[in-house]
Amino acid sequence: MARGAIVSFRLGLSDGVSMVARVWQELLTDIGFDMVTVAGEGPVDRLVPGLGIDQLDGPDPEVFAASVADADLVVVENLCTIPLNLPASRVVARTLAGRPAILHHHDPPWQRERFAAVTELPPDDPSWHHVTINRLTADQFAQRGIQTSVIYNGFDTECPEGDRTAMRAELGVTSDTLLVAHPARAIARKNIPTAIAIAEELEGTYWLMGRAEEGYDATLARLLAGARCPVIHRPVARTPDIYAAADLVVFPSIWEGFGNPPVEAAIWRRPCVVGDYPVAAELAGLGFRWFSPHRLEEVRAFLSNPDMDLLDSNQAIARQHFSLDRARSDLVALLSGAGWLP
Repeated sequence: MARGAIVSFRLGLSDGVSMVARVWQELLTDIGFDMVTVAGEGPVDRLVPGLGIDQLDGPDPEVFAASVADADLVVVENLCTIPLNLPASRVVARTLAGRPAILHHHDPPWQRERFAAVTELPPDDPSWHHVTINRLTADQFAQRGIQTSVIYNGFDTECPEGDRTAMRAELGVTSDTLLVAHPARAIARKNIPTAIAIAEELEGTYWLMGRAEEGYDATLARLLAGARCPVIHRPVARTPDIYAAADLVVFPSIWEGFGNPPVEAAIWRRPCVVGDYPVAAELAGLGFRWFSPHRLEEVRAFLSNPDMDLLDSNQAIARQHFSLDRARSDLVALLSGAGWLP
């Protein structure tokens, strides 16, 4: 059986890249690869010190090479895209030169102001294929002379509804509480002040699921302490239960490479307030009807009198464009064209 390896800074956790990588691991296993995971952090098959975000000395080149030596195909999840650990990116690129590899790109440096001066990423090699998670990024790659395929993130669009009662009981939330869920890590670009303001305006309880990262701890503590609404800060895996428990999903991000929660909200039939980040506009172009953070009167009206047609339509669009079958078909087409099918 052909061996496939997925490589990233961290895998098996609750961040967006880990979640997408988990789906790809399942898809590639279904296609016929014997998959292993390789990262600097997380519950992985092969832990390589130096690959992690905070391990800035980088990995020993021989140790990393040994971790993927038996791989017929290597998928690099964002590690050669965003400059969170440039020494690691360089080692991975050098090791994979001339080998079949898919570089799966989520956040190229030019999309983040603090990384805009970094020009060495992404690397390129004639033996590789590049995949982006949206067309905006694909166009930006093309402007830089790198051709890519676009494969939107895939979701289990037929997963049954979660347990609202059990999740609310776990959170200590009463049945009549307006629960405003924010399925996001606590970092600046997730726009937590606006998410809190929405919950305040709607007189709901704000539920933030992610931990503080990127030095956001003190800012988050100040924001939550100053909130004029009840606050729940409790990390919970993104399962159908959280959407079943929520009355409203908020995702007012300033920037996202994709943004899974609005699609997940569509799958599990929840209204969603979505920020003005560019990829949100690309996804909305498929027909999704989301609410703006600037028009909360429309949200209030929906909550008072839910529009089932809106929820039906959003769910149908999610099933059409973001199913696991669609992602698998796109991935098979890529592998077939490259001659990499097992």
